[in-house]
Amino acid sequence: MPMEGIEQPAVLQIGETLRLKKFDGPCEFALGWYQEAETLRMVDGKEEPYTLERLRGMYRYLDGRGELYWIEALQNGGYTPVGDVTLMRDDLPIVIGDRAFRGRGIGKAVLAALIARARAFGWRELLVNEIYSWNVPSQRLFESMGFRRYGPVSRGARYRLKL
Repeated sequence: MPMEGIEQPAVLQIGETLRLKKFDGPCEFALGWYQEAETLRMVDGKEEPYTLERLRGMYRYLDGRGELYWIEALQNGGYTPVGDVTLMRDDLPIVIGDRAFRGRGIGKAVLAALIARARAFGWRELLVNEIYSWNVPSQRLFESMGFRRYGPVSRGARYRLKL
């Protein structure tokens, strides 16, 4: 669901082999991402696998708060979902769910596109509600894009990017 007064595009192309596709409801294919222990630890700080019901609830929540996208990579002539991201004023959760696509610069490209989108809206800042202290890859990613820690939380820190 688009944010009030802002129309969410069906597709945001990011380079030749990467795009963001507007969330369209079906999410069963993503269940495996949220059952993998390492992903769960980085996303939720625990290792309790998602059920399909919980996954659908998470996506309904995110879709109701901001622009929810599938991160899709070009493979064998077609686009395949490899993760998800939600652009909100007060958070920017991103997950590269398919382990084969981690560490390939996808997160950085996605964040760059969403930062540009937020600037086009005239936003003054982007916030990340929490990155866990043990999630060093996410800390490095957000810091490499100019985000700075601005406050501690019980298991990590909040991040902010002044636009």
